Amino acid sequence: MKYNLLGNTGLKVSELCLGTMTFGPSTGRFAAINGVDQAGADALLKRSLDAGINFIDTANIYTEGQSEEITGQGLHNLGINRYDVVLATKVRGTMGPGPNDVGLTRKHIIAQAEASLKRLKTDYIDLYQTHSFDSLTPWEETLRALDDLVRSGKVRYIGASNVAAWQLMKALGVSHYQRLEKYVSLQAYYTIAGRDLERELVPLLLDQKVGLMVWSPLAGGFLSGKYTRENQQADGRRGGSGFDFPPVNKELAFNIIDVLKSMADAKGSTVASLALAWLLHQKVVSTVIIGAKKMEQLEDNLKAVDVQFSPEELQQLDEVSKLAPEYPGWMLTMTGGDRKAE
Repeated sequence: MKYNLLGNTGLKVSELCLGTMTFGPSTGRFAAINGVDQAGADALLKRSLDAGINFIDTANIYTEGQSEEITGQGLHNLGINRYDVVLATKVRGTMGPGPNDVGLTRKHIIAQAEASLKRLKTDYIDLYQTHSFDSLTPWEETLRALDDLVRSGKVRYIGASNVAAWQLMKALGVSHYQRLEKYVSLQAYYTIAGRDLERELVPLLLDQKVGLMVWSPLAGGFLSGKYTRENQQADGRRGGSGFDFPPVNKELAFNIIDVLKSMADAKGSTVASLALAWLLHQKVVSTVIIGAKKMEQLEDNLKAVDVQFSPEELQQLDEVSKLAPEYPGWMLTMTGGDRKAE
């Protein structure tokens, strides 16, 4: 297991991060993803920590708070030294019936931080992330509340998730000019079957030295190896459950799977391991979040850290998965080529 700096900080996080969205039962729209009980979660946590993972990600809305509770109880059950784990959670989603039980207001952020601390059985959160944007709340209010949590010692770092490039840059600008804590990371969807992030956000992250935490690296299970052109309704969340998310260009994804399958067979590996390994070879990526319901899924995901690609293999994967040219990208490539660093 390798450890990378999280953005422009000195904090080292494992290149794989355990996501706990699967922890706890749920009847909501993500029910197909959930269902791991306390005993199962304890086993997944132990195996992850034994493999060198030091980074755990959850959110207050995952299984209506049960994911945080199970995660916190699991670390307690295993006797884990709190300082040895980098614990991340999120705020923004609806957590009650009232008009102020959602969003990124000062009221909601501070109330939910206190609630998350209790559920996680800890007195501080290493990385507190805003789960998306709030069109009603000024960035100044959101960032001031987050800054206050850092100053109070209840939060160590702050991160963003699921925002557009202009929104993240605006937030960074507000933090700079108001002298508030800055987002050190972005949690976003990125996969070899969905490289949209590379159009605007990846250049921003590299320029501003913001770390990238990747969610759904297997495109919602589409790159698990279960799905092929001949078997598009395989058992799994995208098949029998009917939960076909995140959106994927399936024809492109099947072309990618064909290449990954050939490489996996030659390496004695799996499509899923290679898809994760491709992300680990991307300069912008700080950590890749893996989630599992079964131990065999986790074991296969952990093998990604040992996968090596030749330059020719990386080129082949880049070619089969690359984005179609889009303005202004193609114009910037054409006009900016004479001013590249040596």
